[in-house]
Amino acid sequence: MLPLAWHGWGHGDMMLLIAATAFVGTHFLMSHPLRAPLVSRLGEKGFLGLYSLVAAATLIWMILAYRAAPVTPMLWPVGDGLWALVTVIMLIASILLLGSLVGNPALPAPDGSAMVPAEARGVFAITRHPMMWAIALWGVAHILVYPVIANIILSVAIIILSLVGAALQDSKKAALTPDSWPLWESRTSYWPFAAILAGRARFGRFGLHALAGGTVLWLVATWAHRPLTGWPAGIWRWLG
Repeated sequence: MLPLAWHGWGHGDMMLLIAATAFVGTHFLMSHPLRAPLVSRLGEKGFLGLYSLVAAATLIWMILAYRAAPVTPMLWPVGDGLWALVTVIMLIASILLLGSLVGNPALPAPDGSAMVPAEARGVFAITRHPMMWAIALWGVAHILVYPVIANIILSVAIIILSLVGAALQDSKKAALTPDSWPLWESRTSYWPFAAILAGRARFGRFGLHALAGGTVLWLVATWAHRPLTGWPAGIWRWLG
């Protein structure tokens, strides 16, 4: 049950909740329990076509529902302190995202194999799912500075899709590549910094693609926030 303090909760928010549930639920169902039976009936290409169609349809439904939902009162005040915290969170998320694009064994290889590095470095020492945690941090940041019901529903859906999806990905990768993925799991951690604290990984050795690329992405994305949404974000809130 949603708290009664969520003033303004109504039909539009309920439709968004249904659309978000459909988007996340169909993704999990088709990626895991329904994948094998669908592939056996439709073939790999047929399954991918159906999966893409369902994903696109539910995503569009969720976006349209979000736009149609009412703008309810914010659930807590948002000041410069919260914006400063979110600015740092988004910088970390940008570094995680850009760092995940190079040397990530979680990304699909053409032959289905997993190219496991000899050791976890950079963002992979922090977590073996830097891309998923980057997306989840994006969701958290947007909840913190825009705490209206519709935005919370949308952001929570993205967080669940990212973090539950990452956990399910571990099981799937372990089944597909039993010789390599368990080794990667032993060197890394699902939860950020857990492997470092346990002594299985060492913090540091970030590549320029992560640090420089992430910083550039952070600057460009936060700069573009004002023309795209009408709200200044990041350091641009204070630089004008």
